[in-house]
Amino acid sequence: MFDADTYLRCLGLDAELIRRGSPGLRTLAILHKRHLEALPFSSTGSFAVPTRDGVTVEVVDLDEDVAFGPVVVAGNGGGCVQLNRLFLRLLRDLGFDAGLLAGTTVEGAEAYGVDVEHMLLCVRADGDDWLADVGYAGPSFLEPLRLDEPGEQAQYGCRYRLEADGDGLLLLRRPRLGRWSTVYRLTTKPRELVEWRPFEAAANAVLTAPPDPAGPGLWSRATADGQTVLKGLRHVTVRGGIEKARTLTDEQWPAVRDGILAGPRPRPSTEQDRHAP
Repeated sequence: MFDADTYLRCLGLDAELIRRGSPGLRTLAILHKRHLEALPFSSTGSFAVPTRDGVTVEVVDLDEDVAFGPVVVAGNGGGCVQLNRLFLRLLRDLGFDAGLLAGTTVEGAEAYGVDVEHMLLCVRADGDDWLADVGYAGPSFLEPLRLDEPGEQAQYGCRYRLEADGDGLLLLRRPRLGRWSTVYRLTTKPRELVEWRPFEAAANAVLTAPPDPAGPGLWSRATADGQTVLKGLRHVTVRGGIEKARTLTDEQWPAVRDGILAGPRPRPSTEQDRHAP
């Protein structure tokens, strides 16, 4: 059963301090980054959440109370649907004005052919609208990005830009020594869960069974100053904006995956003490 205080403890945060600083931007930034550090993106963990009989991927009718145990309490993490829906519920419980946005990744467009695919969030804090996303494997942003900022936004050695693209925005990212590349496309139109029904149908048509947990997949977790991402045999690390990539062997990748899923022990609350009001 969903419980906000349990959620915050699983993130290694002090519930009283967080509630005292909500709904402010500094608290939002702490929640966002700690969420990415504490709960991994996991292409197999997302399938640990029970679904209705005959349904492989459950998006619209996901039972958040059921998902809370395996995703948050057990620390398995999940995909964008599980992670961002639960994070949205936490933010609203803490008094934030937050809602759903829709995006499209390159991989999702190729696999499913729908516009409303990736699930992310818009959060109002300190008078501005902020883009939040704790359910994308990355590499991507670790703290919220201001949605109406036309210029570059820098964090942890990487630069980000939201560039107009028709009726939407392209999220662009540039590591310290790299070039600009597109993370995904999004629209700022508020969305309702039912709008993901075509994606749910397309995903279930493609994924007739959960993936083999012993096979290559997609896993990631944030670190203090970056991220580590494993996609198939490709392992990408970002530290202070310096991005490195290598191709693993069949013998190497399981240990890297296990390290991402195990993650670090929750850090003490000194960081939130410095930031929270």
